[in-house]
Amino acid sequence: MSEEQAAFDRLHPAVQHHIVNSLGWNGLRPTQQAAVAPILDGQHCILLAPTAGGKTEAAIFPVLSRMLSEDWRGLSVLYVCPIRALLNNLEPRLSCYFGLVGRRVGVWHGDISDSIKKRAIKDPPDLLLTTPESLEGMLISANDDKRNLLLGVGLIIVDELHAFCGDDRGWHVRCLIQRVQRLAGRRIQVLGLTATVGNPKFLIDWMLPGQPTTVIGAGHSGIDADLTIDFVGSLENAATVIFKLHAGEKRLVFCDSRAKTEELSAVLRGFGVRTFVSHSSLSADERRQAEKAFAEEPNCVIVATSTLELGIDVGDLDRVIQIDAPGSVASFLQRMGRTGRRKGEMRNCLFLATDDEGLMIASAIVRLWREDFVEPINPPVAPWHLVAQQGIALILQSRGLERASLESQLTDIFFDLDSNKISQIISTMLSRSILWEDEGIGGLIGLGEVGEDEFGRRHFEAIVSTFNSPLLLTVLHGQRELGFVDPMSIRTNDESAPTLILAGRYWRVVTSDWRSRVVYVEPSENRGKASWLGSSRALRLELCQKIKALLIDRKVPAVLSNRAKNRLDNLSSSFAFLEVGKTTAEKTVGANQPEWRWWTFAGGAANFLLAEMMTLSGNKSIGHDNFSIRLTFPPNVAEGMALPVELTQQGEKRIRQIGKDLKFSRCLEDADVAAVIKPRLLDRGGAASITAQAIVASNEYFAPHQSRDAP
Repeated sequence: MSEEQAAFDRLHPAVQHHIVNSLGWNGLRPTQQAAVAPILDGQHCILLAPTAGGKTEAAIFPVLSRMLSEDWRGLSVLYVCPIRALLNNLEPRLSCYFGLVGRRVGVWHGDISDSIKKRAIKDPPDLLLTTPESLEGMLISANDDKRNLLLGVGLIIVDELHAFCGDDRGWHVRCLIQRVQRLAGRRIQVLGLTATVGNPKFLIDWMLPGQPTTVIGAGHSGIDADLTIDFVGSLENAATVIFKLHAGEKRLVFCDSRAKTEELSAVLRGFGVRTFVSHSSLSADERRQAEKAFAEEPNCVIVATSTLELGIDVGDLDRVIQIDAPGSVASFLQRMGRTGRRKGEMRNCLFLATDDEGLMIASAIVRLWREDFVEPINPPVAPWHLVAQQGIALILQSRGLERASLESQLTDIFFDLDSNKISQIISTMLSRSILWEDEGIGGLIGLGEVGEDEFGRRHFEAIVSTFNSPLLLTVLHGQRELGFVDPMSIRTNDESAPTLILAGRYWRVVTSDWRSRVVYVEPSENRGKASWLGSSRALRLELCQKIKALLIDRKVPAVLSNRAKNRLDNLSSSFAFLEVGKTTAEKTVGANQPEWRWWTFAGGAANFLLAEMMTLSGNKSIGHDNFSIRLTFPPNVAEGMALPVELTQQGEKRIRQIGKDLKFSRCLEDADVAAVIKPRLLDRGGAASITAQAIVASNEYFAPHQSRDAP
């Protein structure tokens, strides 16, 4: 008997029947075959497969088999996703599979009405699609029925696991799994689904500490791809290329900022291209309409940020186009994996670089991928602000806790953190009236006056999320909600009515209700703008080092247009001083005096630390970016020079400024806030690897108009 047949035969007969007869499948894909036995045997698993590689079915078919064979009743499976759009997109497909065997799927998140949620409580579905924030809301709810809905859960599926584990939401999901397990009073099987990650075993082991786990499948396919890199020089030129190329095809265009997404969409519409828009600042209704229309139309373009990177189905694509480049190989694989679904067709991606940096990042990402590199995902260390968040959540969930019980539960959840520090955080919260301890019999801890004021609004909505949301204004055209913009979008220096761009169209602001945070608009022929909070991204060491390698050897494993090849040749010639295994110091002219530029190609987080090291050694750092550090003197990394433990006053000031935006920072001492922020901003390993390289001095001296900018 073949392995495929053996796996198929282990599924419940009803599931077997519907795979063949209702879905018309000839068999299971390799990852789906490999997943059957471990999931049926109750193992914790992480499933890896390329985008559209059948991960969802690999998990769902064995889960349905267990549900039928073991007669699970009521809500028994939670399916956790990072974004609501993915939940909405998955619901019809999962409802189809579950409906075939007489079971039901429900959705629970902030856009779902109270009436639908009440029906789910009264008549629970078998599987519930939700987000971590909505799950937290159920646990801390004053309505016991919401929490009791989770008592029968025996299995949790975490989709797009890599999207969680790289930031605080990964810690949040890990905490929620443990709390649901404690509430249900049983071991809960966990399945993590991911397409692209460099360290899958580490991630599932971290998510489920101390428990045996299994890795199933391969994160990315070795199938070749049709890759082209073009240099177009501007967003307007990119729109022209998209307009003229691939007419009649369905094209998904990725931009890595909401502003660029809007600008490109507006220009394409001006060319008469059928264009849709998707990003997080559009209303849910606007996004759904765009995604539905795009999925159904054969000749059109959808322009999106990473919102369409996470598994949302937008139909059978012909082509993916990337403006400039994503920040990682993993994101590139997710995006390119949208194509090549038809039998006999390759995956494809066309990069349109609008500047030198975009050209170099695109080239380096392709080369890293060809070398089988995918970034490892590392959860942030020292999440002390989340200890505070979970402490408040546990108190709300239990309607108050004795201090010993609160400390015990937090220590169990954060078993790999210092228990003394956890106790100290509780003391800090008590001293600041965020928490309040009843000195009577029992000594229950509840929320204090400051905690009620800080977190109690709108039924403790602030507690369910691990991050602060920026202030945004809701934009309305009549009764239709278009989306959200930063307040800076509607401020002008004159008395004319401001215009903005949203949903790929131009709008004139009619009135603004600042109290309600609402802006009313009407269509406009004038060009507008849209602003959102954000900053330039810090690139990783591996990516920056590969950019340096490209500047040296000019090897790009993709088709380069003549424009891209000529631009790369010019860039390479201007960096002729670079040497393999060494860093270069280049003398330039600053605004008032000569400067030195230390070309490290270390990435923003490593260069932050290296700039601090130079300043502390007496060589003032004027500034730094992903590729270089500007200094007042030639850099000199003496043998044995140590990276700084303490930062300069300027460095500490920056840490404090960022710390102010850290959610729950008010619950922590300043030193604890710094302990959270510093590991996220400073790459000690990357900086150490650069200090180990010799520095070669360039004797060239450039006049101001000849000074070199980073690629």
